[in-house]
Amino acid sequence: MAKSLNLFKRENKKVSGAFNQAKWIRGFTIAAIAVWAFYAFVVDKLPDSLSSFFQSWFPASSINESLVWVICALGLNIVVGYAGLLDLGFVAFWAIGGYCAGWFMSDFFYQVNIRFGTMTPKEIPGVHISFWLVLLIGALVCALFGVIIGAPTLRLKSDYLALVTLGFGEIIPQVFYNGENIAGFNLTNGSKGISPVDNIGIFGKKLGPFDLDWKYFIFCCLTALMIFISLKIRSGKLGRAWLAIREDELAASMMGVPLMRSKLAAYAVGAFSGGIGGVAFATHVNGVFADRFTFSISIILLAMVVLGGMGNVWGVMVGALLIAWVNAAGLPAFGDMVNGALGTNINFPSYNFLLFGGVLILMMLFKREGLLPESRLKSLMHETDDASSNVGTH
Repeated sequence: MAKSLNLFKRENKKVSGAFNQAKWIRGFTIAAIAVWAFYAFVVDKLPDSLSSFFQSWFPASSINESLVWVICALGLNIVVGYAGLLDLGFVAFWAIGGYCAGWFMSDFFYQVNIRFGTMTPKEIPGVHISFWLVLLIGALVCALFGVIIGAPTLRLKSDYLALVTLGFGEIIPQVFYNGENIAGFNLTNGSKGISPVDNIGIFGKKLGPFDLDWKYFIFCCLTALMIFISLKIRSGKLGRAWLAIREDELAASMMGVPLMRSKLAAYAVGAFSGGIGGVAFATHVNGVFADRFTFSISIILLAMVVLGGMGNVWGVMVGALLIAWVNAAGLPAFGDMVNGALGTNINFPSYNFLLFGGVLILMMLFKREGLLPESRLKSLMHETDDASSNVGTH
């Protein structure tokens, strides 16, 4: 009887989880379409005061940039949230994806004239490949580098793992920054970067660099793709292997989980997402610039994962949207409002890391599992807290 009851509870939990996922998917779809329709057809017809409010607090460009952050944060969540591998160098994959866009969607390599699936005029030299194909190229190249970077860390844990990934995250952007003269060959154009990149083509139409409504639609589709990949893998055999490694690596290996293959897969899939985000970001800013790929990007992405709830796709998405919006639009708009009201001249955006650091401290003290925690990780953390409190009382 007890066995049947436990089986019923497990099945009921699975059904409840699937129902919640369906609600989140439906909510994401409705919200994405509503925001697109609002900015495409409504915001310009609003009264000037209301229209300027949305342009200041919720500009379309910052919404598009927030979606790029979501794509990369979902990739880091696979490495950190699913597999429990602390990665402090995720910016490297963002950079590699961005430079793939710069190499294959511009006139940078003017010595050749290669084009495929693009509407770029034939008289413009360089390598010009369709944005959609470059997305795949950037993602696969990053997945390969994810395996290369992940291989030396397979035997490392905790602080040592973080230090090695931090090293890779510092090395690769520096290679791009100093890549203007590698044995006489200009690989990255150094600090000057590669700009502009080709415009995106969709439905036979070439989008301009400021065609934000269609770019928003494309970035939403890319975000939905990463959500689908994350959820699908999470419920499969590989996802369960990652969770087992995250919770107890030794026990996982004793149960037959292939540690090496599972960890490399986590790095590859996470880097795949970083490549997509890098290509999307290059088209968003119309170029790729080495000085943008700083260590702070890795820290912000990690903060998004921790704030939203490690291991929970929807929590990470909420955390990424919130932090990206505060960083890109919320804090500058708040600063303008305060400075205008008080007559001051305080540079509020320069205090963004003070704000994020304070929020992380509060989260670690009072809600370590994040805003929307994964139920499994939440119960594990509370079990640890209960065990610690029981030890202290004896």
